[in-house]
Amino acid sequence: MTNTDRHTACQGVVPPFLLQRIADQPSRPSARLSTAADGARRTLQIDSEMRSRRDSSSPRRTAIVPGAGTLTRTISDAEGKQELPGKTVRSEGDPDTGDLATDESYVGLGDTFTFYKDVYDWSSLDNKGLPLDATVHYGQDYDNAFWDGSRMVFGDGDGEVFTRFTVSVGVIAHELTHGFTQFTSRLEYVGQSGALNESMSDVFGAMVEQYAKKQTAAEASWLVGEGLFLPAVQGRALRSMLEPGTAYDDDVLGKDPQPADMAGYVETTEDNGGVHINSGIPNRVFAVAAQALGGSSWERAGRVWFDTLTSGTLSPTVDFAGFSSATLATASSLFGTESDVHRAIASAWSTVGVDPMDAADRKT
Repeated sequence: MTNTDRHTACQGVVPPFLLQRIADQPSRPSARLSTAADGARRTLQIDSEMRSRRDSSSPRRTAIVPGAGTLTRTISDAEGKQELPGKTVRSEGDPDTGDLATDESYVGLGDTFTFYKDVYDWSSLDNKGLPLDATVHYGQDYDNAFWDGSRMVFGDGDGEVFTRFTVSVGVIAHELTHGFTQFTSRLEYVGQSGALNESMSDVFGAMVEQYAKKQTAAEASWLVGEGLFLPAVQGRALRSMLEPGTAYDDDVLGKDPQPADMAGYVETTEDNGGVHINSGIPNRVFAVAAQALGGSSWERAGRVWFDTLTSGTLSPTVDFAGFSSATLATASSLFGTESDVHRAIASAWSTVGVDPMDAADRKT
């Protein structure tokens, strides 16, 4: 795998294995999903082409210091084409346009910026006030949303399986967090570090959504992509952080394949070593720890995850055991080794079969 592949800048929220399931369905008027299969095939092709056009240079880490900067958003419309950025349709301070995708993306970018700034005193994604740009109405029946290294890109969905991808604030924050990871820990997008990369986007996406909705950890659904599936699909969301493997069970999409612990860890060469499948394991750790601690997820569990990612000491190739060690060290530093925070995080890692004692002496 090349350096470009490991530092990929184009990660879609919908995993390729799910798109492939849809693409493998027959495209005929009598089929349950008459147009979704074609949309999924086009999406897989577009995603493959986008990955092949990635910038081969690896982004540098930024200085890890409190930043300044004001929120600056620009929304563009691709008008169903695959050309970026598209026509500018809304800039910072402009009123609602009446176009749902445009206005939802504008709000989602703002919610994400506000979360990082107000909760962690972090300015935008790079801590230097990076302007947040997005393109909506990308492609025809495009079934994904992605961060391309400099902007957000949203499809409108196929109208049978997926609705527009701006409908979920959590999805918007998930993809923007790939940018945050790009500028901080730079977790390599392969194997366990890649699953951690995906998990960080789910974790912070969930926290942004909870912050925007003023939800506690107990009140939150812990679902990733809730609202994306249309009524014909038997499923709640793309992923469940609290209960991996239960998000959907559909005759076309199949059953959610995410394992809930290391006993079910999937060894595969697909999807960069199963980054979307195995991310369920660290996802569950965070959700379990946050619920055990109570209150708002971002206050204690989230603080540990944020400080770990921005410490400047985390290896881009860190595995689950190494990340476990890093989060426990951060919890000890912030709250003390005998704290309820440290105990909750240690217990959560044990729950998924990653032994914190084994991880304690590992170099992260």
